[in-house]
Amino acid sequence: MAKFQRAGIQPFGVNPAGVDGHVKYATKLGFNFPLLSDPDRAIARAYQALKDDGHGIQRTVYVVARDGTIAFAQRGAPPVDDIVAAATSRKS
Repeated sequence: MAKFQRAGIQPFGVNPAGVDGHVKYATKLGFNFPLLSDPDRAIARAYQALKDDGHGIQRTVYVVARDGTIAFAQRGAPPVDDIVAAATSRKS
């Protein structure tokens, strides 16, 4: 989180679980970033993060620049330094 904060990046997660489930999950894992609820998987679908079965979620990381364009997109869990580099290279 420190690297994200220094770069002015606000990470957040999106998950199909409900808000109550997110509170328990985030507390259990000690998350210090917001989780957004996507029960109908509309966000996951829009960002092509659904698995081939159309139901499961494939971890996918996006950096959305301040101008709304996609600065970075990668499935899996890319290194934090790669994410920060993509985000900071787009700053004006």
